[in-house]
Amino acid sequence: MNTSAPKGFSMKTEMTQRVGATSLTLKQVEVIDTAGGNVGSVCRALERLEYDIRLVNATCAPTGNVPVILPGVGAFGKVMGNLVSSGMDTRIKQLIADGVPFLGICVGLQVLFECSEESPDVSGLAVLPGAVVRLKKGKVPQIGWNSVTSLDESWCSGYAYFVNSYVAEPLQPEVVLYESEYFQKICVAVKRGNVTGFQFHPEKSGTFGMGLLKQWLDESNAKLGSN
Repeated sequence: MNTSAPKGFSMKTEMTQRVGATSLTLKQVEVIDTAGGNVGSVCRALERLEYDIRLVNATCAPTGNVPVILPGVGAFGKVMGNLVSSGMDTRIKQLIADGVPFLGICVGLQVLFECSEESPDVSGLAVLPGAVVRLKKGKVPQIGWNSVTSLDESWCSGYAYFVNSYVAEPLQPEVVLYESEYFQKICVAVKRGNVTGFQFHPEKSGTFGMGLLKQWLDESNAKLGSN
């Protein structure tokens, strides 16, 4: 899939309704294209949920009117470098400050923190206090399915698909949404206010993962609709 997005590009034909001079897209979500990896697989999952996907980047900025997803695969430093060079780091922090629902996946979760052992000279977005550290036990990277346990009764537990060598260590225990066991207890998802992050890949985690994406989108749209 070609993930470079010209201005105004949409993954599907847009269905719109006009309210005054404003065009609002029905069931739309914006996906940040940082050339960081799993944009295509995330978009295909969103299409299966019947969402219209708008890829956003340096030339096609997020609107702030719909939920935003940051996929990420690869090195922490490279993903942050792409965000900084495009000015998207500043835009993401502003979107979050404005209350826009934001989801980071894999490295998209990791960059929400202050720093990572993978790229010690590179600062993260510092939206959440804490650091990203290398897995200390077992085979690294962790590749495959693992059980994940929800710490919030409104989110169900299940099995998710992982490809990771690093995990977040939040300084605020209350932001941990899911935990898992990989030779030790690890944080694999976070949630604080309008910010959510999954270390695992919901788009590759079958029915369970699709349910997580749907729940996040439903809650995000309900929040936006109430504002």
